Amino acid sequence: MPKTNAISAFQTISQLAGQPAVHRAFQWFHLQETQLREWHRQVAAIAAPPFGETARANWVAEKFAALGLDDVTIDACGNALGWMRPGESSTEHNAEEFRPCTLFSAHLDTVFPAEAIGEPVQDGSRLTIPGASDNCAGITALLGIAAGMRAAGLKPASDILFVCNVGEEGEGNLRGMRHLFSDANIAPRVRFAVILDGAGTDTIVTQGLGSKRFRITVTGPGGHSWTDAGTPNPILVLANALAEIGGLALPTSPRTTWNIGHIEGGTSINAIPQQVEARVDTRSTDAGVLAQLEDAMYEAVEIAVAMANRATKKADGKSSVGPIQFSIEPIGERPAAELPDDARILTVLRAVDRHLQVQSHTGVASTDANIPLSLGVEAIGLGSGGSGGGIHSLQEWFDATGRDLALRRILLLLLALAQIEL
Repeated sequence: MPKTNAISAFQTISQLAGQPAVHRAFQWFHLQETQLREWHRQVAAIAAPPFGETARANWVAEKFAALGLDDVTIDACGNALGWMRPGESSTEHNAEEFRPCTLFSAHLDTVFPAEAIGEPVQDGSRLTIPGASDNCAGITALLGIAAGMRAAGLKPASDILFVCNVGEEGEGNLRGMRHLFSDANIAPRVRFAVILDGAGTDTIVTQGLGSKRFRITVTGPGGHSWTDAGTPNPILVLANALAEIGGLALPTSPRTTWNIGHIEGGTSINAIPQQVEARVDTRSTDAGVLAQLEDAMYEAVEIAVAMANRATKKADGKSSVGPIQFSIEPIGERPAAELPDDARILTVLRAVDRHLQVQSHTGVASTDANIPLSLGVEAIGLGSGGSGGGIHSLQEWFDATGRDLALRRILLLLLALAQIEL
């Protein structure tokens, strides 16, 4: 497919969809939903907290190998990788040969600690367990594509790298995707990235929501609540700073948010604490606005600390450095980036949606797609079909009804991207 205008893209999709092997894959998606549900249930039962994805990665790697992917491995970061190549065995492949590829991924990790993962509850097409939708649905869909292609004897026109990666959630800071795009043997080859994350069929994530995360720490001398009364309290100082940040007027365009997700400190109700910390998440589609919010946060903390120290100095008449100190440590950053509206990957997906009569729309999210987009690689985020709810809660669920439509959509997109000549 040397061109990617709307007409040629639609013609290509129509031709692909008419191939007998593609029809066989479509049939597999429809007839093997029971197998997909079983994989979904199995992977969801394996805990994969941030920085603890090893067991789930091993399970995925075993499935990759069983489904006939080549060169299955777990890399130094913990990502599970497997290659699907156009009609040759791994023994015929020259590892040193440079060949463009499409990166096809779903993240392994959940936001939940290992102890939060209980037994999956399957009620017909609905699965309930923490992480059922985000992102066990993505992992299952990725396996479904590999299985459907194998059953149909279907090979892509160019390489597809299947990846289940670590570090998408929370303080994982996209470390799995960052690792892939710092790998000299992989990064230069990736021309498109298709990221599966969560449920649904109608959303196309084309804009990476930027974020910066910080740990604010305030310290003081501490003491007894009675005998040392009047000693400045780090909790109160931090609270004053956070209240000031909370009063900031945030722009609505570009939409910008901030959140305090965690506060801890102190040892006892009758002890003035020596240390307290808060973790703050800031988000915007504009990197410049994020920088301004960061400056405002620093200023709010500096003022709160200075006011506490001035009050202490005035009370004791001394001129020494104030007892309250602070630090602000960056603990995560996701680059804001956007896919051009005329990008080839988007033109192809719109043709797929037209062929399948999917009413889709573009959206903004913070996903693994942020990394390739920020590097100028065409990337999109897609749902894995079905529907989901209770995301990031202990009652999270996924309903597989209609999953096969999303699988047909994903397959046609991957096959068409593999035909694009650069």
